[in-house]
Amino acid sequence: MKRKHHLHATELPIPIDNTTAEQAVLALAPRNAKDVKLRADQTAERAARDILRECLAQISANISVVRQTDDPEGPHQLRIGLRRLRSVFSVFRPVLRCQEMQRLSDEARWLGQEVGNLRDLDVIVGELVAREIQRHPEEPCFQALAERLQTLAHERREYLHQLLIDPRVPAFLADVGRFIEQRGWLDPFDIEQSRRLAMPVRELAGCALDKRWQKVILHADRLASLTREERHELRKELKKLRYPAEVFASLYPVRHTAPFLDTLKKLQTVFGNLNDAATLKTLFTESALSRVTDIPTQRAMGWMIGASLTQAESGWAGVGPVWQALEQKRHFWQRR
Repeated sequence: MKRKHHLHATELPIPIDNTTAEQAVLALAPRNAKDVKLRADQTAERAARDILRECLAQISANISVVRQTDDPEGPHQLRIGLRRLRSVFSVFRPVLRCQEMQRLSDEARWLGQEVGNLRDLDVIVGELVAREIQRHPEEPCFQALAERLQTLAHERREYLHQLLIDPRVPAFLADVGRFIEQRGWLDPFDIEQSRRLAMPVRELAGCALDKRWQKVILHADRLASLTREERHELRKELKKLRYPAEVFASLYPVRHTAPFLDTLKKLQTVFGNLNDAATLKTLFTESALSRVTDIPTQRAMGWMIGASLTQAESGWAGVGPVWQALEQKRHFWQRR
């Protein structure tokens, strides 16, 4: 029996001219996450299905973008989609409870790390080094560093292009789609499952957001004296709070969600600067770049490590008032 041949995205059944091919590539654009409109009376299971469908759509679209273009926004949105997928799995774990979901989450983590390696380089080259070039045009050392980093980013982009056509990636996408559409969480031996799946999604949202907020509070204890490692942990907890807060925002009035989310984003900007500084230092001191011998590149790396740490610490100095504003706000999921 002959196996049917399935066309890949880059295969074409009929010849087309170069103009059509170029237009097809130009039509590819990074895809941001879209809001999923939830209803307060919607069951947790239906909400999970709708949100997971959106996560898969964002991931699939951006895999095509990364495979066929060099747009740095593609890896960024792909990493966001993979993180959101893992966040949704985590939020709905009390309801769905299945091993397959954990396996898919592990696959999303693996792919997210691979994509993140390129995304981090794109940020360093396109934002951090570019910023220093603009600030100090008289310093040629930054251009020397940029050229080395661009070469490294090109190598990682080529590696990621190949990784995304490895059978493991389309198998992952197919498994996520099957999990969603065939209700892969159903367990005929779990007699309590029907009750959990029928839980109103707003009830689940309140419990999930309360849980995330308590973890943030725990990691924010002694905020002014947190070590860099502790700040990093708090940053991760804030991110874990932000994703479900955005996912469930449609269940609540905008006048209640918007102030909280705006303040949370401001706080994450401060932590983002800390993360950029840590990522940059790790790249320059623990990768092949640490063995670079030419003086201009060494000078640029040392300069940038110092400048990024200074900017991060300067931003951290003003974190107190932003944190207090977030802590003192009446949390939208606790309103009646």
